[in-house]
Amino acid sequence: MLLDRFPLWLFAVFALTLGLAPFLPEPHLWEKLRMLASGTLSRPIDVFDLLWHALPWLLLALKLLRMMRAQQPGRGAS
Repeated sequence: MLLDRFPLWLFAVFALTLGLAPFLPEPHLWEKLRMLASGTLSRPIDVFDLLWHALPWLLLALKLLRMMRAQQPGRGAS
């Protein structure tokens, strides 16, 4: 799988930079998640922004999940 070709640190760097930028006054992802929770995330640009800033975190989670599954006894690297 394509995720397996890249090192973990690369996904961590992307999540901490693009995933949280801009850092001040608050991370953009946090702002968009608050908007989603309050029901004010309605403009298409805001939805796109949420997806854009969440993508690095999703990729990091998928990479970690694949690494954990490969570590399980009885499972080969698939």
